Amino acid sequence: MPQKIKIFDTTLRDGEQSPGASLNIQEKLIIAKQLVKLNVDIIEAGFPIASPGDFAAVKLIAQKIKGPIICGLARCIPADIDRVWEAIKYAKKNRIHVFIATSQIHLEKKLRRSKEQVIQIAVDGVKRAKKYTADVEFSPEDASRTDLNYMCDVVRAAILAGATTINIPDTVGYAEPQEFASRITYLKEKVPEIDKKGITISVHCHNDLGMAVANSLAAINMGATQIECTVNGIGERAGNASLEECVMNLKVRSDYYKKACTEINTSEIFRTSKMVSDLMGMVVQRNKAIVGRNAFAHEAGIHQHGVISARETYEIMHAEDVGWEGDGLVIGKHSGKHAVESVLQEMGYELTKDQIASITAKIKELADKQKEVERADIIAIANDVTQALTKQEQKIILKELAVMTGTNITPTATVKIEIDGKEIVGASIGVGTVDAAAKAIKSLIDPSLKLTSYSLKAITGGTDALADVAIVVENKKGEKFKASALNEDIVKASVEALIKGANYAMMHKTPKKIRPQDIGE
Repeated sequence: MPQKIKIFDTTLRDGEQSPGASLNIQEKLIIAKQLVKLNVDIIEAGFPIASPGDFAAVKLIAQKIKGPIICGLARCIPADIDRVWEAIKYAKKNRIHVFIATSQIHLEKKLRRSKEQVIQIAVDGVKRAKKYTADVEFSPEDASRTDLNYMCDVVRAAILAGATTINIPDTVGYAEPQEFASRITYLKEKVPEIDKKGITISVHCHNDLGMAVANSLAAINMGATQIECTVNGIGERAGNASLEECVMNLKVRSDYYKKACTEINTSEIFRTSKMVSDLMGMVVQRNKAIVGRNAFAHEAGIHQHGVISARETYEIMHAEDVGWEGDGLVIGKHSGKHAVESVLQEMGYELTKDQIASITAKIKELADKQKEVERADIIAIANDVTQALTKQEQKIILKELAVMTGTNITPTATVKIEIDGKEIVGASIGVGTVDAAAKAIKSLIDPSLKLTSYSLKAITGGTDALADVAIVVENKKGEKFKASALNEDIVKASVEALIKGANYAMMHKTPKKIRPQDIGE
């Protein structure tokens, strides 16, 4: 029989530790709901002791998510473990994951503890977690740089204390596949309690040398039955083992991996990848395996001829197996509402007739300028329309915008806005046209309003790409409000986002970042 490999998803914990990545509580819940559709076995929802926000997110996920085991991370410290339990106790299936570093460099430089002291701390941590739940996972941090025999001693002690899953992490991405596989083999040979007690061996590999997936899969062939991974391979430094790459290797090459298999719903892989990328603001590289834009694209003539004859000539898996959506679909100015609606329905959007009409009009307008509209453009426009303010919410309306810049010219912006029916005009200079426009708007609305975050990304390539601007504004009370806007012109997109953010600040409400139906209850 095939050996089931559990997928332990740590996108919401280790993945969110990626430099530049951040999620609010509702966004974490949205991703967790998508992970349920993906059918992961365990969701490591966060590190509850890290912050009140992290605790609240883990608690909400434990309350709302059904199906996977909900796990929280803790150091082998009583306060950490207690805090995890307070967050995850609402889940029908829960797990406490405790860890302590075991490599010599960590013992000497970070912990400043003896080997015996660390073993005792590990045992105490596992026992404390065991008082709360039967499902306890233990990790000897930096295991790949830990003395083999000492690693075995720590693991044996953790098992005898009650751990049911032992995770062997390559915390700094130091290991090589054959070396890491040998470590798993040695562990199983020297710690017979693993087989006697039916302990799950897990692996958590980082990608500092580009070996995270290879090391994880090498461990599977040596008897590990759980992989800890993240969507798109995000995580600390160079990231973690990529969920989609691990899963599809096991599926496509089950012959090599001793018939090992997962229960992942692979048709949800691309959708999950896109959601995580969008919400975290971390773009997936075009040539990324499985989920990159080029993953199933063919340009060379000989490849195209082969694929037309039989896709198997150059494709080792079916694009539909991962729910992949490429750039073959062309929507232009001659496309009608039905075609647009069909595309968006495939992506799970539920739209009103007015929203479809508005999206179609914007697509036609864009097509007149850049001739071809790609799927990513359509999705961006749909998000922009569904997040649009209602007439009642538009206390501030942009009426006119004029900017001037050039060589040896100070960037200047003049704006006319309407506030509660009254038109006012303002002007300002800045280090650039966007800065000048922002200052002009703030001078009219509220000089104390701060622009605390500004990000810009192009939806698709080229100089005619749609500009997607996301901002955070802060009022004098310290309250923060997110807003975003889409336009072919960077300055216009920036000003529209700022106006939208100012409207939210006036209403003291946070805007929706994604479609309401994704949030659910």
